[in-house]
Amino acid sequence: MTSAIVAPSLAWVALGGNLGDARQSVQQALQALDALPQTRLEAASSLYRTAPVDASGPDFINAVARLRTSLAPLALLQALQGLEQQAGRERPYRNAPRTLDLDVLLYSGVRQQTPELELPHPRMLQRAFVLVPLAEIDAELVPPDVLQAVADQAIERLA
Repeated sequence: MTSAIVAPSLAWVALGGNLGDARQSVQQALQALDALPQTRLEAASSLYRTAPVDASGPDFINAVARLRTSLAPLALLQALQGLEQQAGRERPYRNAPRTLDLDVLLYSGVRQQTPELELPHPRMLQRAFVLVPLAEIDAELVPPDVLQAVADQAIERLA
């Protein structure tokens, strides 16, 4: 029996954290994404500082990465959750402060809704901390009216 070869797909991943050295955690996560099996980091946004949305705790450091991967969507999610665990992520309650949060936003036009993964990410269009860095690396994915709809959310690009 032969295993199927999966053609590489593009996937966009949101990165964030607000516990410990969040800036370092996000930068290390970008390197770790590039080291995932069958995956290459193609682009990464700048880092941004944002206030928590529907959460508490210190400000977040956020970014978005574009990956080329042969991992299927669920396998990619599981790999991302492994990176979160390595970074000390705990999930004591919904939207708790976290050392690292990695979310699959988009996966080569795939639309799916399962208990584990919904694509596109169901709340990405409501969050400046996703849309602003996503527009930085792939402006065609973020229509101006969608970006304008989150213009009231504070977001600061870091040097």
